[in-house]
Amino acid sequence: MNLLGLLPTDLSALLHAAGVPAPEGDARRVLARLISEGRSDVVPRGGLRRVVVDALAAHSWSRPTVVERVPDSDGGLRYVFQADDGALFDVVRIPLHVSGRYSVCLSSQVGCAMQCAFCATGKLGLTRNLGAAEIIGAFLAVRDELRDAEPESRVTGAVFMGQGEPLHNYDAVLQAAHVLRDPCGGRIASEAISISTVGLVPAIRRFAAERQPFRLILSLTSADPTVRRRLLPVAGRHDLAELAEALSLVHEAQGDRVTLAWVLLGGVNTDPAEVERIRAAFGHLPLRINLIDVNANPVSPGGETSGETFRRATDEERNTFMDALQVLKSPVVRRYSVGRDQNAACGMLAARTAVEPDTASCP
Repeated sequence: MNLLGLLPTDLSALLHAAGVPAPEGDARRVLARLISEGRSDVVPRGGLRRVVVDALAAHSWSRPTVVERVPDSDGGLRYVFQADDGALFDVVRIPLHVSGRYSVCLSSQVGCAMQCAFCATGKLGLTRNLGAAEIIGAFLAVRDELRDAEPESRVTGAVFMGQGEPLHNYDAVLQAAHVLRDPCGGRIASEAISISTVGLVPAIRRFAAERQPFRLILSLTSADPTVRRRLLPVAGRHDLAELAEALSLVHEAQGDRVTLAWVLLGGVNTDPAEVERIRAAFGHLPLRINLIDVNANPVSPGGETSGETFRRATDEERNTFMDALQVLKSPVVRRYSVGRDQNAACGMLAARTAVEPDTASCP
């Protein structure tokens, strides 16, 4: 068992199951040392009973290995990690608008099964899910490097928008999110942790029923059922009415606005008629709209462009669409994804090294 994916209650239960009664306070001290402090030595200040130290030695707290760091001209830093089984996945450190503050874009899977038409990761197919400990281990590697390089800087947010569909790996992603927010873990505020989904309705309903405290972002991208099915094949499983009903449950559980992400595709989804479709399907909900420019064309793992190609919306298309959105009376935020130069931006993550072919795009 890798301890990095555990909460204090989990570690305490693990020790008890091994016949080592340990107060939860010991578990909190151990995990605070490993996760909050980022230490490699499991024994906290003040020590532990020998029987607890011996029990902990039967487990690990290793992190995935960084095999490449690729800085981008806009301040982003893409990491390629290698797991113990050799699997590669990406994580991106993102500078925020406040100087010295960063967010980390986390992957949830090696590859992805969703096959979104504008996303490079979907061209990889799904290899496997990442475990909570692997997700946290990658986060810690990024955070601790920042601590060493810029002692005054801090990671204050995390977004599950890297490789994979987070709700397709629900248990590990939510476990990791709770470790990130725990006082003995990442110490990140719940509202600063976002989980993106292309619309897995049963998982969204579960998220609402469990009253999860994190921001859920639905990658909508089109409210035209035919276009949405073409762009996001998962749309063939759940129609807009089902999505709206599931998001209503999330709103009722959290009381916050529902966030819709919209990848702007020139000539595809920038017609004002799309806004009327959004209003028809989701107008009963308080919305927040995140607009994201498509980054490039999807590529296969071998580097060749495959399938449908897309272009960025022109300024005129984008402005016309943004003007039309005003009828919703909802906040509209244009999101800028960093890392385009080095395949680190939204939809470009395919765990490739910087010297491999440069093309590729998912919210």
